Amino acid sequence: MWQRIQSVFLGVTILSLLAGLFFPVMGVEDGTVYRLYPIYFMVKTKGQITTSQYFPFSLTAILMTAALMIALQEIRRFDNRLLQIKLGTLNSLLLAAVMVCDVIFSNQMMKNYPLAWKYDFSLYLSFAAVVCNWIAIRFIRRDEKLVRDSNRLR
Repeated sequence: MWQRIQSVFLGVTILSLLAGLFFPVMGVEDGTVYRLYPIYFMVKTKGQITTSQYFPFSLTAILMTAALMIALQEIRRFDNRLLQIKLGTLNSLLLAAVMVCDVIFSNQMMKNYPLAWKYDFSLYLSFAAVVCNWIAIRFIRRDEKLVRDSNRLR
């Protein structure tokens, strides 16, 4: 299973989604620390008072967790390449939704708090997961084509 290159790319997808859950999407520090995580939005003042808001921002974490679980199933279903392709396509849609949520929530924070925001590590990890998932689907399709061509020659 791990000798196939698509399993390696799916593993990188899983690791980047897992790490992306814990790193901030964007943040700014100007006396008060503002950080947007996939799970919540945090405001930390100098007096160490921390406020967190979970509700709309946790949608990103839910989508990331769903994409992570689908990628795990995609690795486990190595014996059924057509199902793997379908799961990979579904995973691409979920990962696109993660990216859209990240951008929408980031723009919302930039409007609400007009500071010098900068994008952070989690946004780039989400993008890496999208790219690795797409490459894995391409390799799965190539394997399926190779198997079909070899069956035709028999």
